[in-house]
Amino acid sequence: MREILRRLLTGAVYVFLLLSAIFLSSDAFDFLFMTFGLICLYEYKRMVKLRGYYIFVAYLALWWAYIYLVQDKILINLLMLTTISVNFILLYYLFSGKDKLFTNIQKFFIGLFYIGGGCIFLTMIPYKDNDFAQFLIMGVFILIWINDTFAYLVGKSIGKHKLFPSISPKKTIEGTVGGFVFALIGAYFMSKYETNISLIQWLILASVIVLTGSLGDLIESKFKRAAGVKDSGAILPGHGGMLDRLDSLVFAAPFAYLTLIIFTHVS
Repeated sequence: MREILRRLLTGAVYVFLLLSAIFLSSDAFDFLFMTFGLICLYEYKRMVKLRGYYIFVAYLALWWAYIYLVQDKILINLLMLTTISVNFILLYYLFSGKDKLFTNIQKFFIGLFYIGGGCIFLTMIPYKDNDFAQFLIMGVFILIWINDTFAYLVGKSIGKHKLFPSISPKKTIEGTVGGFVFALIGAYFMSKYETNISLIQWLILASVIVLTGSLGDLIESKFKRAAGVKDSGAILPGHGGMLDRLDSLVFAAPFAYLTLIIFTHVS
């Protein structure tokens, strides 16, 4: 009971910080995720045993450049392509069956774009026609939370078939399908509040977020297994590390951003 209360309290503080930043200002939201990104990088760095602090300097430089300087769409698309390419490398790592594939320089660039690029595109998602679309980014978070919550609940109640037992023994196929179905229901309701994108587009966006977010969760689980740790950190009592909370989001963010760009060009 005490552990449940601790998890609920930590979760409530996390959600409060997130929603406060979203509705306070775009700068507050950007700063919050710059900070979250630093914490995630620190946890990643410890898990993969990457020495030095150069990755933090590179992350802050990349963040500053793309949030405050770079407006050129070609350069933004280049960063998106690089980040998505790194994510595909991580997918190869996930399904390779091997725990150690990367050199130190590869760990550096993977962390920089997997986490750094993911956080940057997460903060780019709500900007539409120079406006900060609060309900759009809030919808992205809600879809991830719905998927995670109902994947757990459905999996715990009726889950029998393991999804990826060698990496995450508790995840089931039934839970994964259940999370996806409820995320689609959530997307339907989000379309009533955020009308910048249509119902069909919300359903497509939800599908992209759930699929890539679930893969991101498995990738972080493999990093933890290779490191021999249960959680990426201990900054969130009852929840583990910051990367444990954001693994789905940082991996899904560039794919969600690409999906919204495609919507803009198609509509």
